[in-house]
Order: sequence, then structure tokens, then C-alpha cells
Amino acid sequence: MEVELLETAEVAARRAGAVLAEWVTRFSAREKGPGDLVTEADFAAQRVIVDLISSRYPDHGFLGEEGLDRPGKDRSFRWIVDPLDGTCNYVHGFPYYAVSIALERDGRLIVGAVYDPNRDEMFSAAAERGATLNGRSIETTATEELRQAMLMASLPVKVNPDDEVVQRFLSVLPHVQTVQRTGSAALNLCSIACGR
Repeated sequence: MEVELLETAEVAARRAGAVLAEWVTRFSAREKGPGDLVTEADFAAQRVIVDLISSRYPDHGFLGEEGLDRPGKDRSFRWIVDPLDGTCNYVHGFPYYAVSIALERDGRLIVGAVYDPNRDEMFSAAAERGATLNGRSIETTATEELRQAMLMASLPVKVNPDDEVVQRFLSVLPHVQTVQRTGSAALNLCSIACGR
């Protein structure tokens, strides 16, 4: 069953990525909160995801970043959707954003797909089956020392200089080779998973 569920997540993510590409020159953005942007592309991509998954699994529920909270008749399955992780990057034309979709069964994540439409990279995983990038197995880096590692960081949208998360970020800087703060937590995690 996980194979079909994962294939559904991948197809939905690719279709949402195509929607993001269609909207890239014609969206407008607004702030959900200070510095926290949302566009019509977010909502259009989310609709495509929900429509496709609902057509295959009409009894499943949804939780999404853009105001989506829809319990399903079968409460054991819930799809978790971020149709555009890295909206600020998208708005500014920085090609580092992704579509992120996961499915939980009885509160446990069982499949996930993250699609980077700019590089046509599909990261996917299923419980107890491992993770892949475009169908090939991936694994984390063999680097064991921080001074040889590149740090990938995701900080909150608006954060004060004295915030604890900033202090932790600053404390590790002298101990790593380089740091990238890219604006897409999903792609950061995928980069770590495939050893980048």
C-alpha cells in the first residue's frame, strides 16, 4: 500500500511544482505575518495537491500550511502539505523552494515527497524502505567532524538578534567549514539526507 501512497505523493508534488512554474511571472504576494509571505501560487499548488489526492483517497484528511485543516472520514490517514516551502525565495526569484507532502497513518509518518521543481529533483521516502533522490537510494555524509562540514540552517521568518535560536546558530559558526541559510527547511533536510 505504501508504494501507491508514495506514488500519489510524488505525482501530486510534481503537479504542484508545475503550478508554481506557471505562476512564477504572474503572482502577487501578501504578508500572513511580519515577513511571512503567501502568494496565489501557494493556494493554487495546494488546490492541485488536495484535488489529486482526494480523487484517489476521498476519505483521507488534510493539514496544510495555507489554512488547510480538513479531517477525513477515515481519521487514521492525514496528508500534511506545504505547497510552497520557501515562499520568500519564490517571491524574490531565488530558485530554492519546494513542494512538500507527507502522509501520516495513526499519527506516524509513513510516506513523504519533496519536489524541487527548479532542479527536477524528487526526494521521497517510505517507512522502513529508506529514502531516494529521483529513484536512487541516498544516504547522509560520511563526514564526522564539524570543521569539515557545511551547515544548513533554517531560522524563523522573523527573529530577534538575542533570540535563543540565533545564539545557537552563532555559537556553531566557528566550528564548521561553511554555512548556508537558504530559506527552505524541506530542501535543507533533503540536502542533509543525501549527503550534500
